[in-house]
Amino acid sequence: MEAKIGTMGWLDLTVDNAEGLRAFYSEVLGWEASPVSMGEGSYNDYAMLVDGKPVGGICHRRGENSQQPAVWMPYFVVADLSAAIISAEAQGGHLHEQRGKMAVMRDPAGVYFALWQG
Repeated sequence: MEAKIGTMGWLDLTVDNAEGLRAFYSEVLGWEASPVSMGEGSYNDYAMLVDGKPVGGICHRRGENSQQPAVWMPYFVVADLSAAIISAEAQGGHLHEQRGKMAVMRDPAGVYFALWQG
């Protein structure tokens, strides 16, 4: 993910039926789906493209994504993930899950978002 600190670097939707929603957004928005292998012999998630450029992802709620909420999840780029989590929690946010350079959070209004250390 290459994006400026403080900006939205990515957008994902993680659901039980990724194929169905991949087809839905392809039809409704004209997005092209590019399979992303989730492991040899496993399954594909999808990078969704416009004019060959990625605009977001549609993923299965399986494996490491099994605890992801079924919502459009913006990924905001931060310089220091640990500091951003501490700051969010101090302001009434809640850490849902952390994996490596990514943390899924809920803001004080209950809205899910992700932090990505850039």
